[in-house]
Amino acid sequence: MRKRIMTVALAVACGGLSYNAAAGEDGSTSVGGKAYVDLTYLSKKKSGSRIAPSGFGLDVKRFYLGVNHNFDDIWSANVTTDFNYFSGESATQVYVKKAYVQAKISDAAVVRAGSADLPWVPYVEDLYGYRYVENTLIDRLGFGTSADWGVHFGGKVMGGMVNYAASAVNGNGYKNFTRSKNLDFEGRVGVTPIKDLTLAVGIREGKLGQDTYPGSTNNTNLRWDLLAAYRYSMFSTGAEYFNAKNPTTASITGTKVKADGFSVWGAVHPMEKVAVFARFDHANLNKDAASKPKDTYYNVGVSYQARKGVDLALVYKHEKNDSSAIKSDEIGVWSQVKF
Repeated sequence: MRKRIMTVALAVACGGLSYNAAAGEDGSTSVGGKAYVDLTYLSKKKSGSRIAPSGFGLDVKRFYLGVNHNFDDIWSANVTTDFNYFSGESATQVYVKKAYVQAKISDAAVVRAGSADLPWVPYVEDLYGYRYVENTLIDRLGFGTSADWGVHFGGKVMGGMVNYAASAVNGNGYKNFTRSKNLDFEGRVGVTPIKDLTLAVGIREGKLGQDTYPGSTNNTNLRWDLLAAYRYSMFSTGAEYFNAKNPTTASITGTKVKADGFSVWGAVHPMEKVAVFARFDHANLNKDAASKPKDTYYNVGVSYQARKGVDLALVYKHEKNDSSAIKSDEIGVWSQVKF
């Protein structure tokens, strides 16, 4: 079934990219960026003893710089770099997060070839609204990622009430450009049955880029995702759930693992440009293990929009991970700058 789905996706993509559009005269180019910067105090303990990188530090968790060029109403191209610096590491890191050519045939059919957004994580990030404070559930746990190399198809119909996305990708994320015996598949369908309410279901299946020649893999990753979110001018709330078999590259090549978890969040806006928000995550990291390790995470904070494109948040975070035996507490200021 997975191979048939991928064959159809690739056929649609090739058909879309071969669409013969009338070229525009000059086209247009735009440059933009987004930065996530924080100044915090972190207390990190393993088995009760404090470990690095505990202490004060400034992190540039993400700095995206993107160039988008529109050739005409159909054809465009995008390149987005991903820079980050963590106070606990000795060097900065730079990746190409997005690099794709797009053919927008209509609102119902948009095709991208290259590294582009995957169907699930960016979709949840947009509804959550506080990505600059923390990654969403499966991204934070390493059970999913936001972009990958491959062919991507998506669109919306019924006046935007139904949206969908499908990707046939290498499987190991945008940071690891690899070839494998088969492509991974990720898909999503979302609906807005009433104004401000979003419901969505997603699926991910494949080998996470580990099924390479001449080796072989024992297991297959299969992840189901569910989402419900409501966003209103005065408040917003949402919940995400996942159920996964072999969610990491280690469980693809080694012992089988089953995991599931949920995330719930909410925010209220007591006054203009100010919001009070909170989030709680809980995940069973390996349901078949005798110890049944869990991960529990929560944050609470106050955000302020200093000006258009600049958001600041005073936040407290806590996480306890049984698999790593690490408990962390962090407090400080997180910021998002968009231009």
